[in-house]
Amino acid sequence: MANTKDARVTIALECTSCIQRKTSGKSAGLCRYTTRKNRRNTPARLESEKYCFHCHKHTLHKESKK
Repeated sequence: MANTKDARVTIALECTSCIQRKTSGKSAGLCRYTTRKNRRNTPARLESEKYCFHCHKHTLHKESKK
């Protein structure tokens, strides 16, 4: 089994504009990407420009809380 204190962890990146935008009381959807990061080298939350399939443009994606 894997050690629970591994340096590499799997994280989810969520679109920030999808979280803020809601249409008629319902969420239009949420775009998520999964990636891995080294916990020792990058202890801060990741931010990246990715393509959002719901917004149909490149938007800022931030690391989500689990």
